[in-house]
Amino acid sequence: MPSLHLTRDEAATRSALITVHTHDVRLDLTGAQAQDASTFGTISEIRFDCARAGSATFLDFIGVSVEDVELNGRSLPVADVVDGQRIHLPGLAARNRVRVRATGRYSRSGEGLHRFVDPADGRVYLYTQNEPADCCRVFPDFEQPDLKARFALHVAAPADWVVRGNGVETCADADTGTGTGVVRHFAPTEPISTYLVAVLAGPYHRVDAEHTVATADGPLRIPLATFCRASLAEHLDAERIADVTRAGLDHYHERFGFPYPFGKYDQAFVPEYNLGAMENPGLVTFTEAFVFRTEATDAQYQARANVIMHEMAHMWFGDLVTMRWWDDLWLKESFADFMGSAVLADTGLYPGAWVTFANRRKAWAYVQDALPTTHPIVADIVDLDAAKQNFDGITYAKGAAVLKQLVAFVGRDAFDAAARAYFRAHAWGNTTLADFLAALSTASGRDMRAWAAAWLQTAGISTVSAERGGPGDTVRLRQSGADPVSGGPALRPHALVVGAYRQDPDGRLRAAARVSAELVGSSVDVAVPGSVDAPLLLPNDGDLTYATVALDPVSLATVLDRVEDIEDEMARTVCWSALWAMTRDARLPADRYVRTVARAGAAETDDGVRQMLFSQALTAATRYTPPAGRPALLKVLLDALAEQVLSTGSLTFARLFAVAAAHGGGQEELLEALVRPISDSSTFGDSVSDFSTSGSSTSDSSTSGDPTALASSGDSTALASLAGNQDLRWSVLLALAARGAISADRIEAELARDDTADGRRHALTARSARPGPAVKQEVWDSVTGDEGLSNDLLSASVRGFALIDAVTAEPFVEPYFASVADWWSDRSIEMATRLVRGLYPPVQDLTPGTDPEDHPVAVRTQAWLDANPEAPAALRRILIEEQDSLLRALRAQAAG
Repeated sequence: MPSLHLTRDEAATRSALITVHTHDVRLDLTGAQAQDASTFGTISEIRFDCARAGSATFLDFIGVSVEDVELNGRSLPVADVVDGQRIHLPGLAARNRVRVRATGRYSRSGEGLHRFVDPADGRVYLYTQNEPADCCRVFPDFEQPDLKARFALHVAAPADWVVRGNGVETCADADTGTGTGVVRHFAPTEPISTYLVAVLAGPYHRVDAEHTVATADGPLRIPLATFCRASLAEHLDAERIADVTRAGLDHYHERFGFPYPFGKYDQAFVPEYNLGAMENPGLVTFTEAFVFRTEATDAQYQARANVIMHEMAHMWFGDLVTMRWWDDLWLKESFADFMGSAVLADTGLYPGAWVTFANRRKAWAYVQDALPTTHPIVADIVDLDAAKQNFDGITYAKGAAVLKQLVAFVGRDAFDAAARAYFRAHAWGNTTLADFLAALSTASGRDMRAWAAAWLQTAGISTVSAERGGPGDTVRLRQSGADPVSGGPALRPHALVVGAYRQDPDGRLRAAARVSAELVGSSVDVAVPGSVDAPLLLPNDGDLTYATVALDPVSLATVLDRVEDIEDEMARTVCWSALWAMTRDARLPADRYVRTVARAGAAETDDGVRQMLFSQALTAATRYTPPAGRPALLKVLLDALAEQVLSTGSLTFARLFAVAAAHGGGQEELLEALVRPISDSSTFGDSVSDFSTSGSSTSDSSTSGDPTALASSGDSTALASLAGNQDLRWSVLLALAARGAISADRIEAELARDDTADGRRHALTARSARPGPAVKQEVWDSVTGDEGLSNDLLSASVRGFALIDAVTAEPFVEPYFASVADWWSDRSIEMATRLVRGLYPPVQDLTPGTDPEDHPVAVRTQAWLDANPEAPAALRRILIEEQDSLLRALRAQAAG
């Protein structure tokens, strides 16, 4: 079902005309448990004022049908006023009451009211996901963020179900309509936007807790509750989640000085979720991927804690104070992304949170900002399709990085004071950039408009470098950059640190000097003691600013040869980021980057950093390396990972090994060992050394394992533990399936032992990954023809399909370009995006001696763009980005 179409101009016209006061919403979910349930009843009663009596406006609704519309006591002819997604309301009075009775459709795409049947026990679960504009799939409304209202929900559902809303349940009574359900009534909310309205319904497992925080008005008791599907109850570590939640609530109350305004704090982990989480006030929803059904890594726990803190920040940035329109999405997402890492670091829950941010989130931002579709943090969002596309690495990660730079620029105290003033001035209202700048200028004592113009209203990445050779220890810091949107230069004010690193007696590279500096124009001279002959001179030491670091020749050689010797974790991360930027820009051969990661990546101490480095190395090996060199380079990477698996039994490295192995590289015996039946006593041989040389010999001595050392440092218990990890087993089976090394029967056998929602998704990916034209055609027909596939199952199939070679992919190129427009018009934006991105012709090979721009897929993409200038901007954006990613890979291949 297509998505809502609403432009910024239409929204502005409507908000100038009406003021919304209350929504009274009734949902009938009593039939949701029926096997073929696809619809639900919905009634929406709205009270609003009109600035010009006699004018007309419209409601938004995407559903099955509208049964009746009543405006100010008079019935309106449905055939006359319902026009597609709009319900027209003519002849408005100064004060109005509209009541609409309609039939909604349960979602399979994760948009609106999603329905899921648990294969483990057949139970039905419902939840809503409404951002940016899908509340109108649940009930008729005014779907825009600046028409806030108080929402009172009344939900009829089976008597034994858990039902939750934004507000607390006030009472319940028998459902007189069916006689089999109960109607729960929920307290009206404070004024919130439609995209924040939430409902949870089903036989959810529930764990209650509470927390009391100190406020200026005395202790504030906040009831806490955690929810998940009943079949996941044994895996829900609710107390650990509650501990993180308590730490966050304490921190935000102290930092923001504004009491948590939404009463209770529910957190629900739900199936087939499109996002990491959603900040519904009083009822935060998360992907149930954060319920760890097998052993989890430190990186997974940190990621979940980060998301918990991110969503909690939204209770203030986004829910209490909301952007007027999606242009200022950054006013909530950049701030929440920043706070997610800041709180983990400040509370000590994860002291290295900023290292993880620098390595993972900023890497996302740098990739997004290098695309031809980049945009300023404060974006130009003309309609809801554009809004959906702008939940991206600019709005989230770049915005967060720039806020980190802002704190370095004005100081933490001024930043926090601005936030407190902003909340006090605009509570329950809507704001724009100008409102936050006013608070920031007052708190900092500076006019922040120039800073905002440079950082928030231009696009692109600055490059900072440090040149030696000035008088004494003088270092010349330089910045360069251009705004790819305007084409003009982009010089930004950078508050940063320059570090000079020297070798100490134990061979480690430590900072001999760190000097703070402000780089406002194109250059500035800074005295950095010991910089003249320092092996490493690091601009942006500490990662305070958002910029690509260009290392001088001496420093680059040091980093390539001995990055693992740099003692400071953040300094290493800045160096790794510089190497990856060079690799992506074809200024460093992919081979050199992969071999550097294979040698030094495992020495990193942060789980998330290791994951990112080896994932980037895999991209370099499979996409940026010429076809002839891929097998050898994949082998280097896979052997390095196998050595870590064998010597440490690390789950992180085992998962990375399985992902890389899907692309080839040998190590068949280790793959098989990781999925042999646990009951097989002979599974792991006499010692780990059985696998140390099997398929893993390499001329690169830095990545080859010493069998004696491996045998003495590892044991069969470690591999046995890994083989018992069900999610890892699926990853390994996926690798074997992609290689054509297992049959469909073997996949079905594994599904029989793990017939769960996760198991079915993994099995579908493995089936789809098998090589051969017939398999890939079957997958193509399924994902493009079966509109009944849920969001998760569609993505699972597409993920497997993407493990395909260029030759097998060639017959799907023309059908892809012939279909993208229809996918976009016929499906919701969520599902269409998965198809358009996921089925774009995958890894392509550059024929030696040819120009990347002449590659057939690049040419075909450009032909489509030229022939479809009026296609939806969001669709064109995806194709432009995919073409750019392809050309970047081909240029790297051309550079060798």
